[in-house]
Amino acid sequence: MEFNKKLQELRKNKGITQEQLAEDIYVSRTAVSKWESGRGYPNIDSLKVLAKYFSISVDELLSGEQLLILAEEDNEKKMNNIRDIVFGLLDLSIILLLFIPFFAQRIDGKIDEVSLLSLTKIETYLLVAYYIITITASLFGVLMLALQKCNLLFWRKNKYLISIIINILSVVLFTISLQPYVAILTFVFLIIKVSILIKLK
Repeated sequence: MEFNKKLQELRKNKGITQEQLAEDIYVSRTAVSKWESGRGYPNIDSLKVLAKYFSISVDELLSGEQLLILAEEDNEKKMNNIRDIVFGLLDLSIILLLFIPFFAQRIDGKIDEVSLLSLTKIETYLLVAYYIITITASLFGVLMLALQKCNLLFWRKNKYLISIIINILSVVLFTISLQPYVAILTFVFLIIKVSILIKLK
């Protein structure tokens, strides 16, 4: 018997509505409706809760093949969440350049390390470029963390690419403008991102 039919039968045998089931297992009524209409499956955690709720085994709810597919999808979601968190935190942490002295500035014949906010002895166009790349990376980091559950196709397909492009631009900018510490920092961030994408594929 298909999962959706099995779930309907179990619920009706228990004499409860979709709303009651949703309340009892702490999911939305929409989720239960979707499962019962065959338009989707619960994640592994919800599946375990359902099995416990109806006092049956997980295998009785889903066939082995369906369970394997569900486990793979669940694992992929978890990997994406890890990527989103790491990428988001790396991009967001660029905002610290405003306060931490990573920039070289020549003052009275000597080079001092200053934060971006204290960087004054530099061409205006470079200073503007530094602020743009820093704020852009930080805002994108916020988006990565805030939109983890976003299912828009463009966002899902391009978020990591956009993050890496912003990172590459920052490495290039800080390298050609002779800011070695910031260039190294952003390059390390780039290596971490690329490594994560390769390892978690």
